[in-house]
Amino acid sequence: MVNELDQASYMRGYENKNPAPPPPPAVDLVRDYLSAMQARDLQAADALLDGGFWMEFPGGVRMRTLEELIAWSKPRYRSIGKTFDSFSEAFTSTETIVVCHGTLHGEWPDGTPFEGIRFVDRFTVAGDKITSQMVWNDLAEIKASEKG
Repeated sequence: MVNELDQASYMRGYENKNPAPPPPPAVDLVRDYLSAMQARDLQAADALLDGGFWMEFPGGVRMRTLEELIAWSKPRYRSIGKTFDSFSEAFTSTETIVVCHGTLHGEWPDGTPFEGIRFVDRFTVAGDKITSQMVWNDLAEIKASEKG
């Protein structure tokens, strides 16, 4: 994926043209989204999502809005944050796949802290918008093992 092009080398119809600026790097877009979500700035996070955006969480739970996500997660934990180990990008002809992984930390609904819970997020980015997010984590397994 070439993002730089010398304007003097860009021609169409035997005329020099101004190439369009490249879209923002998909990884930066995903980082901005995750930062906005962690800060609970839902308006900023939502501005980065495509109109047809969907997200899927463990158990096949699919949602389309951030408000649905907040309501769904409210009985699961009081607060949550992510520590990132890495981000990777893969390119197709029409979109970029961004995968990040690391660990979760936060508080269960009763205020008990947790940390070190693995997660993987897979985002699809088209142009300058996030079109989907798939999430895998061990929250349910850890919570079940703490009860038993």
